[in-house]
Amino acid sequence: MPIVSASAGLHETLALLTSHLHPDTKYKEDLVFLKEVFSDRSIGYLMKIHEKLKHFEKRSPSPVLHSASCLAKDLAEELQNGPLEGDERELLLLLSTPHLKAVLSAHDTVAQKNFDPVLPPLPDDLDEDLEEESVKIVRLVKNKEPLGATIRRDEATGAVIVARIMRGGAADRSGLVHVGDELREVNGNLITHKRPDEITQILSHSQGSITLKIIPAVLADDKLKESKLYLRALFDYTPFEDKAMPCQEAGLSFKRGDILQVVSQEDATWWQAKKVGDCSLRAALIPSTQFQERRLRYRMKVGSFPALMSSKAPPYNHPLNKQTCDSEGAVNGRDVASLRRSFRLRKDHQNTSVEACVPESTQTDLLIYEEVSKYLPSSSERPRLIVLIGSRGARVADLKQKVITENPRRYGLAVPHTTRARKSHEREGVEYHFTTKAAFEADIHDGKFIEYGEYKDNLYGTSLQSIRTILDQNKLCVVDLQPEALRTLRTADFKPYIVFVRPHIYDCRRKNLSSSSSLGAGITEESLQDMMQSAERIDECYGHWVDYVLVKEDPISALAELQLLLDKVQLEPQWVPVSWIKKS
Repeated sequence: MPIVSASAGLHETLALLTSHLHPDTKYKEDLVFLKEVFSDRSIGYLMKIHEKLKHFEKRSPSPVLHSASCLAKDLAEELQNGPLEGDERELLLLLSTPHLKAVLSAHDTVAQKNFDPVLPPLPDDLDEDLEEESVKIVRLVKNKEPLGATIRRDEATGAVIVARIMRGGAADRSGLVHVGDELREVNGNLITHKRPDEITQILSHSQGSITLKIIPAVLADDKLKESKLYLRALFDYTPFEDKAMPCQEAGLSFKRGDILQVVSQEDATWWQAKKVGDCSLRAALIPSTQFQERRLRYRMKVGSFPALMSSKAPPYNHPLNKQTCDSEGAVNGRDVASLRRSFRLRKDHQNTSVEACVPESTQTDLLIYEEVSKYLPSSSERPRLIVLIGSRGARVADLKQKVITENPRRYGLAVPHTTRARKSHEREGVEYHFTTKAAFEADIHDGKFIEYGEYKDNLYGTSLQSIRTILDQNKLCVVDLQPEALRTLRTADFKPYIVFVRPHIYDCRRKNLSSSSSLGAGITEESLQDMMQSAERIDECYGHWVDYVLVKEDPISALAELQLLLDKVQLEPQWVPVSWIKKS
């Protein structure tokens, strides 16, 4: 270690220490880093400043005078009144620089120990009609963020009134502006004769300090508590495209599936909300449920809005369709998904696919918001049902089968029912539940099946009870279903976590589609287009129920992604409809 004298300064000690750093040891990288830091000029300057401050601190210095800035101003005026020589001209130029003025002002503040903020003086030319009213002058500091307040014109008096204060905005944080306050001036400009949109433009384009002249509202203190209402958005919203939005800059853009925390419902038309996960603390405006429903119904009435905005999918009617299959292979419990695929393909050829998404004419619910809450199953509850839905080309059944095969103790397969005769190697309740045709049709009538169909004069189907049996064993039950079945399963009984699987083809450029590894070679352009349209239809009709979209690039990566997702569902709270977890 270098020997440092007691009289050596801090910057001298640092320089001596730096000179003895030899980066040739096993800590070479660390020593190189330290040497670069200690050798930086700015560090040396800071050490010298520190030494000077410590030196003067020992002397307990006191200011020579408390008004250095005033003395400098008087001297500058004196110099301006007479002929200037070279040195005098240079001194005048020096005293006029903003940096020196700021230094002298800081000196006077410290010398006078006057650290309280300086409030703006009241204007001398107050209007005569304001002499009997309380006038409040508010100065706010605004950067690029919105001011956080909206205004309206009072129909009776014509006064410009603060309509709402956005939670977390500049106006709200100041605590000086309140709903009902009358706005008279902005930065000294009278605004009583301006339109609200003109005033909004003035406020939005103002930067830095904004001075407002306000007549305070005679209202009780606002003691509203922040709402604990959380909503999942079931539609996309852009305030700049909404002509009804009172202040587009104050609106909140969101996408379908975003979770919104409603912090104020004071206004029946425009609620204040924040997006969960957004780092911004400011609330913004969203259309209320009542207002959005009212205008959507009006648009549907006049024919300017599609009726498919129903929040409930079309009913699953369980049609019994006789199917044909080119393959003569036997159908067993592990291959029932292939049978289901043959049903689907046959339905497509008959133009009866559920993906047509034609809602019931009697359906009245609209896609607006869904109240949600966070939920994680406890050890005493059975697991959530995992539902896979997929567009054409996604091969969802294969993905499901691989997940279950990887860990059969953790995942379970709902055993299907069939009316065909049991083969010698098959066991009741393992490959199938074997039943009679009459019993099967009776169960269909009672709504016990989630999916079913007919193949070679035999009925096959998956019952709700077979799903419950797996869940009651504390296993994750993974099913792949037609998306219309979600209407039956999406209940507090099953609490399904819904994964929409679509092939990577949906996102690729058309010129690269035929080489997609997840689809294989020989895919025609017509098939590619059909797959894309299939994914679009499912997303349009059922996307508001989907918890996760899995883009399947190849079977291996899709399997790994799904396994990680299923781990997350069991370990982390998820947003679910609040009706699923409300206590009776």
